Amino acid sequence: MATEQARITIFDTTLRDGEQSPGCSMNHQEKLRLAQQLDRLGVDVIEAGFPIASEGDFAAVKAVSAVIRRPIVAGLARACRPDIERAWEALKDAAHPRIHVFLATSDIHLKDKLRLTRAQCLENAREAMRLAKSLCDDVEFSPEDATRTDPEFLYQVLDAAVQAGATTLNIPDTVGYSVPAEFGDLIAAIRRRVKGIENVTISAHCHNDLGLAVANTMAAVAAGARQVECTINGIGERAGNASLEEIVMAMRVRPDRYPYETGVVGEQIFPASQLLSEITGVPVQPNKAVTGRNAFAHEAGIHQDGMIKNPLTYEIMTPKSVGVPDSKLVLGKHSGRHALAMRCEQLGYQFDRRALDDIYRRFVRLADKIKNVGDHHLLELIRDTHKPAASATPLIERLPTAVSAAVNSGSNDAQSKPFSAAPQANAFGLPVPVPADHHEQEDYLWGV
Repeated sequence: MATEQARITIFDTTLRDGEQSPGCSMNHQEKLRLAQQLDRLGVDVIEAGFPIASEGDFAAVKAVSAVIRRPIVAGLARACRPDIERAWEALKDAAHPRIHVFLATSDIHLKDKLRLTRAQCLENAREAMRLAKSLCDDVEFSPEDATRTDPEFLYQVLDAAVQAGATTLNIPDTVGYSVPAEFGDLIAAIRRRVKGIENVTISAHCHNDLGLAVANTMAAVAAGARQVECTINGIGERAGNASLEEIVMAMRVRPDRYPYETGVVGEQIFPASQLLSEITGVPVQPNKAVTGRNAFAHEAGIHQDGMIKNPLTYEIMTPKSVGVPDSKLVLGKHSGRHALAMRCEQLGYQFDRRALDDIYRRFVRLADKIKNVGDHHLLELIRDTHKPAASATPLIERLPTAVSAAVNSGSNDAQSKPFSAAPQANAFGLPVPVPADHHEQEDYLWGV
């Protein structure tokens, strides 16, 4: 009998920590619009903002609290009365409010930023959590810069937070300093050393300064954390936060290693990514995992040949599982004959082998100059090579409506348009493998 998978709470902080990315601030209406998409995405907690920061942020948190009813809505507050009371004022109309209190605990932050002793820090944490708990049943505590805090002192602060009523203890790697084995060990030690921890959810909040945010988060989950704090597209302070889409899909693609489940609706991942880019005006890095435009794009001939026959040769998840319309075979200098022949067929032409070789030679020379070859380039190349083409026979059957539409729009577009990996699909939504012929090995020699 299969064992039940542990449920991981997805705490999305795109509207708070993500918005702190330079150039990524959002106004009231933009936050509300993105919060509605996060609701569709199925996240468990939406951290809507930092109410004390500005009148605009207060209004945005208040608006999200009033409109979003399924997820928990959280507001951030420093460990002081004005912040906590302001946060509660913004959150009190939420169906499921949470006050999230943070206080730095590392010696460098206490000495150089807060000018507090450890004893003062401990007392501030205790009093702040008591106040938050008196206003709201659901309270989260974060010891800022936890991974550079003396462990023994960290356990003391966490003990105090739990005793004061914390329901979630979030462990932030605020400056992206930790590495996976170390961070996992810290979570395990907290589970052993903090009194009453069995009644509290342990959370992980990792930054990406060393490119380890997702790896650290997964190590924390493996060590017993049951909430992860993350953002769409991994945006956030400096190098960003752990990426929501990468965490979720790592669990779904590798349940053998990460036997956990989330409430995220995979098909809403790409729409959320695109909406965030539209609102902030910040494009997604092309080779970004899961949501980048190249995540399901293939140019090398050997890859394209494999994709045409069976997408599983080069893709470990289907595009549709994350809301991407389809895989793309991009025509460039690394492309092979199979991909070129298939695109010609989608445009309405079939060539014998000699004619295809002629087209292919010219195509490679063109691709060397312009990088990506769009439909309009390819149609012009066909016309210039064979006019009229006895060896270029228009297809007898009409092209499928979807393909015809793509051809018509693509042929007049000055931009290079990647094309779908396969014009036909099976019941699982995967392209039907193309039968092998005696030329198939030749494609492996191109673009390897």
